[in-house]
Amino acid sequence: MESLQQMIVQIMPESKLWFLDGKDENGKVVSNPNIGFGSQTQTYANGKTREFYQIGISANTTGISLYIMGLEDKNYLPNTFATTIGKAKVTGYCIKFKALKDINLEVLEGAIRSGVELTGTL
Repeated sequence: MESLQQMIVQIMPESKLWFLDGKDENGKVVSNPNIGFGSQTQTYANGKTREFYQIGISANTTGISLYIMGLEDKNYLPNTFATTIGKAKVTGYCIKFKALKDINLEVLEGAIRSGVELTGTL
């Protein structure tokens, strides 16, 4: 987690830092705790908006999840990085892997940079 945090801070040195405990406004656990970097405005289907992080990392029972938020094309990450990143599951906004040794860190850095550039927050 520390290595990922250092990589993200090098890419986004002036970014806002977020700490989320995984609980909703009622105190109910809805996700794993996570750390986020950067800032963007998310728009929901009902038209409401909220500020949220651009890049997030979370430890979970199967390893680490790295979130790249705000991508309009949900096929971009899997189509661009899934075959070269190594042992990871790549979805529309998440890259899940067991350990850093299982993935190509240059490809992961490229995915982060690309995601941030595509959403215009770098």
